[in-house]
Amino acid sequence: MRLCFLVEEQYRHDGMPLDVVRQLAAWGHQVDVIRPGGSLIRLSEFSELSGLSAAVQSGAHDAWVLKTVSGGPGLTLLEGAAALGLTTVNDARAIRTVRDKALTALVAQQHGLPMPVTYAAARPELFAEVPEEQFPLVVKPAAGSSGRGVRLVRTPGQLVPPGDSESTPGAGPGPEDGGLLIAQPYVPNSGTDLKVYCVGGEAFATVRASPLRPELAVDERLVPLPREVAGLAAEIGAVFGLDLYGIDVLLGPDGPVVVDVNDFPSFRKVPDAVARVARAVLDLARADGAGGHGGLTPQAAAFVPAQAGT
Repeated sequence: MRLCFLVEEQYRHDGMPLDVVRQLAAWGHQVDVIRPGGSLIRLSEFSELSGLSAAVQSGAHDAWVLKTVSGGPGLTLLEGAAALGLTTVNDARAIRTVRDKALTALVAQQHGLPMPVTYAAARPELFAEVPEEQFPLVVKPAAGSSGRGVRLVRTPGQLVPPGDSESTPGAGPGPEDGGLLIAQPYVPNSGTDLKVYCVGGEAFATVRASPLRPELAVDERLVPLPREVAGLAAEIGAVFGLDLYGIDVLLGPDGPVVVDVNDFPSFRKVPDAVARVARAVLDLARADGAGGHGGLTPQAAAFVPAQAGT
């Protein structure tokens, strides 16, 4: 098969997805890698994107795969490929939805998924209008990733640091970032997040320290996946139309709560992650090429809780 990987600058030295690229090449597949952040792109002649031949860009790829950061240029190119009728992994529309946490919350609410009540504002001080009984709040950028800019605000008075009418470096997102913020009531928990990775019809869970509790010494490791969370992970894949994805779950007093959805995550601690992801990419490309949807949605109900160490 012939595949095209769009790899943002932040990931150009990372094992995920470059090890997947190497694995696919070792299996005899042709993989082109484009770095959207390091290439001059002539949009008027998309078929010559990044200096590749017109034959490559005119539909010869079986699938395009994106490993991107929020707000990175790669998603626009993936959407361009999708607009030309090419197969993309994940679906470009699904990526756009989960890359905007405000939009993610709207879709989750529409489908009754367990996600905290979500407020959106352009400036942190506007969250002072949130009912006081909803505090403490977790405030983060709507376009954030990897836990950056996430902070716990215990009272309305802490929304803007003293002596700073805008924001303080390191204190969290502010209006100078130019993006929307979201705020959600804090869900009481143990200080750890359950990260669930979904690939090839299987789901795996790992435990890690919450970005709000970096001082905790937590051994990031594979753990048994609760059956209720496995069902939730499958439902999220079906609702958002994702194939390779992850969710962040808190085990709160009222059950599991989803606090984030990620397309093409790191798959850290997943057994044989590189081979699993590579096989999933091939399966998705083949299924779409055969006229079907290659996603996990038809298999969603088949998610089985994986045991730690499997």
